[in-house]
Amino acid sequence: MEGRIDPRVIQAMSRVPRECFVPEELRAVAYEDRPLPIGCGQTISAPHMVAIMCEILDLREGMTVLEVGTGQGYHAAVMAELVGPSGHVYTIERIPELAEQARKNLQKVGAANITVVLGDGSRGLAEHAPYDRISVAASAPEIPPPLKEQLKPGGKLVIPVGSALQELMLVVRVNGYHEERRMGVIFVPLLGEHGFKARD
Repeated sequence: MEGRIDPRVIQAMSRVPRECFVPEELRAVAYEDRPLPIGCGQTISAPHMVAIMCEILDLREGMTVLEVGTGQGYHAAVMAELVGPSGHVYTIERIPELAEQARKNLQKVGAANITVVLGDGSRGLAEHAPYDRISVAASAPEIPPPLKEQLKPGGKLVIPVGSALQELMLVVRVNGYHEERRMGVIFVPLLGEHGFKARD
């Protein structure tokens, strides 16, 4: 899959300094092709997974995108490059510390077309719906109905589904919803009303 990545995706990733989105002690390994811990039990996805998810979504200039699971903001920054100044990325994060750090990181790299929202991403973000594309960076037990409902007709949603065994799913809203399994993956769990339940 990586060998067929759209050059636009590679160019967008090259314009976003990944080292600005990892903890200082991990900056020397920021470009290694593996997930890295970013605190609060969360990770930044491996570069190849960011590329694959962007490729599957086929992001274009002017699109409105919802991201679930901001982390430190890297994937949102890459998607913002792809949708350009006429597009917008809304990204929702449930952990206050990460949402605040993401805002700082995105400001530092000059990403102007991104809005970071604190909340339960499993419910989507109805106030800015519908979306051309939705990207989910955590694995859900099943595809959350609110995310499907917040897609525009013709819109695409990419989401990992499963617990121990996870699959990356593509959902396209055409004459209902068409679901397609793309590949096996490993992501942190999506917690929330339509995700996994948090353990106390």
